[in-house]
Amino acid sequence: MHTLRALENFPLAGRPVHRALVRAFGAVKGACALTNQRLGAWAADPAKGDAIVAACAEMADGQLDQHVVVDALQGGAGTSTNMNVNEVLANRALQILGEPLGHYQRVSPLDDINLHQSTNDTFPTAMRVAGLWLLAMLEKEVVASAGGLSAEGERPSPTS
Repeated sequence: MHTLRALENFPLAGRPVHRALVRAFGAVKGACALTNQRLGAWAADPAKGDAIVAACAEMADGQLDQHVVVDALQGGAGTSTNMNVNEVLANRALQILGEPLGHYQRVSPLDDINLHQSTNDTFPTAMRVAGLWLLAMLEKEVVASAGGLSAEGERPSPTS
């Protein structure tokens, strides 16, 4: 629903959001799902909570990257990305439960995946997590490059 609307309304850059952001959203939504599960949000249907947590873990692991398709440049300050993520996670949880896609009576993108959350919280948190992950990767690459440069670029000192 929301994803299709975002694709129609915001075809600006022609490329989806960065994969690190998708994976960070999986981690953020997973933390929220675990908290909601422990608070008893899905006590009447424990399998639903397990399926949501599993879907979030798959997203955090990069297995659902290709399904988050909203444009990197979009209106709504992240609402389109948050809703695309919610719909992907709801549908994956439904698959895990053996339910048909879009059967949102069992797992709702808003009432279950986005439970106790707001785009104003999840989007900036996922952006920060993605930024930290990417900075850690950059640091590793810089250290590896610097090590390679100093090993190859060492010159004997003039006094030796």
